[in-house]
Amino acid sequence: MAHMGGDTGMWDEEDGFFYDVLRLPNGKSQRLKVRSMVGLLPLCATTVFDGKLVADHPDLLQRFQWFLQDRPELLSEIHDLTKPGVGSRFLASILGKDRLRRVLEKMLDENEFLSPYGIRSLSRYHADHPYVFHAGGQEYRVAYLPAESDTGMFGGNSNWRGPIWMPVNGLLIRALLNYYMYFGNDFTVECPTGSGRFMNLYEVAEEISRRATSIFLRDKEGRRPVYGGTQKFQEDPNWRDCLLFYEYFHGDNGAGLGASHQTGWTGIVTRGMHLFATATAEQTLALGKMAAVTEAPKPRHEELAGAGVG
Repeated sequence: MAHMGGDTGMWDEEDGFFYDVLRLPNGKSQRLKVRSMVGLLPLCATTVFDGKLVADHPDLLQRFQWFLQDRPELLSEIHDLTKPGVGSRFLASILGKDRLRRVLEKMLDENEFLSPYGIRSLSRYHADHPYVFHAGGQEYRVAYLPAESDTGMFGGNSNWRGPIWMPVNGLLIRALLNYYMYFGNDFTVECPTGSGRFMNLYEVAEEISRRATSIFLRDKEGRRPVYGGTQKFQEDPNWRDCLLFYEYFHGDNGAGLGASHQTGWTGIVTRGMHLFATATAEQTLALGKMAAVTEAPKPRHEELAGAGVG
């Protein structure tokens, strides 16, 4: 993903983003500069290791150091795996601090990936700037489509060209918490981009979870974004509190789309609600991953109930 050799890699230094790479029959390669979930998924390839693990297993550290010394080409473009962070933790990540900051700048831009309801699968930038590619005498075009497709291309399926997917939002939240465990409170980013408001990565993860959760909660008018313009589900007392976990969601207004009983992956939204209601940033830094199974002394059940849950 990140290599800088003679061949074309996914990382684009000028844009500060990862792109798909098309390899042509003549051996040449070129990046397809579509700002899509492809550019965010490398951020998810991360984990943190507790320093105690290294202390308890010195043989593991020796093997690890041998691997790093034997593969210097793998280390030149990724985060330094040997550098301890907060709590003597180590971070395995494709993205170092500088590249992480550049990717987050786009991910947290409300004119790009950051929707009021979570992270979109395609940047809203492409609503006014479709990506156009010519090959074999044909034109191929990718534009931002927040809901259903407006073309028969790819079988008429547009669900990865704009809508919000809960499992991917869950992966991004997990990754941000991993980065937070390593970088701590000193690493902050503007969220939303251009707002002048800076957050640490725990706060960013919580903000994304809050936006995703708001799909299912009543707004100031008492309407749930998940049901869009479906009046029966919005107003009928027999239906309005029976939540459906749709397959994916409109990238701009949060309305549920696709299959309506995707509890298996859309249900992850409840894990985010529980996590941020029962664990704090301070616990996360102190306990690391154990904070996810250790409840804070004061859960925010009252706040959730007041928002229309329970």
